[in-house]
Amino acid sequence: MLNHEELSSAETKQIMLNITKEMYPDAQIASFLTILQMRGVTVDELIGFREALMETRIPIDFTPYKPIDIVGTGGDGKNTFNISTCSCFVVAGAGYKVAKHGNYGASSVSGASNVLELHGVKFTNNQDKLRQSIEESNMAYQHAQLFNPAMKFVGPTRKALQVPTVFNLLGPLINPCKPTYQLLGVANLSQMRLYTNVLNRLGMEFAVVTSLDGYDEISLTSEYKVMTNTHEHIYQPSELGFKATKSEDLFGGKTPQEAAKIFDNVLNDTATESQKQTVLVNSAFAIHVIEPQKSMGECVAIARESIESKKALRTFQKFIEINS
Repeated sequence: MLNHEELSSAETKQIMLNITKEMYPDAQIASFLTILQMRGVTVDELIGFREALMETRIPIDFTPYKPIDIVGTGGDGKNTFNISTCSCFVVAGAGYKVAKHGNYGASSVSGASNVLELHGVKFTNNQDKLRQSIEESNMAYQHAQLFNPAMKFVGPTRKALQVPTVFNLLGPLINPCKPTYQLLGVANLSQMRLYTNVLNRLGMEFAVVTSLDGYDEISLTSEYKVMTNTHEHIYQPSELGFKATKSEDLFGGKTPQEAAKIFDNVLNDTATESQKQTVLVNSAFAIHVIEPQKSMGECVAIARESIESKKALRTFQKFIEINS
């Protein structure tokens, strides 16, 4: 790697498995992650890391439900409210199965796990409980730390380095249930290319989205790009009937409680127009991944009906009832 040579997926898989067997000193892991970060990870290398983490995960089988995961990479530094988690309940409220993989916030005040925990949700990796959740509320939540034991072996090194590493890229790729569909938000075009290539190789139905001003979701603060298995397109906010938003309209607050209040407002349909339409547009693209035969206008209408009929709210209430 000091000679700028690339590794095969088999090599990175073996390195990751060796890390879990504690075969390397921390200094070697730190220098390995730093070199990788400085030159950029390849598709093969990322797939190798993913294979090792999927091999060591606690698996869960949601195959009969064909669920979607809606997730952002995080790390965009924008501290938005929980747009993708809100979108999960809007999509679930519209009758689709959702299996979200998430964690506590790293670069924002409130990650998916923060906002759910504040509502009394108890995280579990119990298969029966999670299956009950997806059957009765259309939504199951997999808290990353309960499913990916291998990640704890790099935790101290990642913390000490204080810079992003390849493991920041892996979160969206290691959903333990291997969802059928994915809507993945990324913060820039180079990440978009990387993930599109990886997801194509994995054979998933997906859309990767980014806002061209650096949000890891469709923020409507600028043009945004969407890439799927079959096409790519740059949209104007107005293209699907939405108004342009300002960055301050999407601010997630200074505390997890403030972020949770915005989350509740969206599902209660009492949020600001900017907050509501941002959740709507992300939900609509998620629905379009599942049902590409529908027009984007139809997908927006389905998402809007989920919020305005309070189906999304009732879905969330049922989810809390099952999981608290």
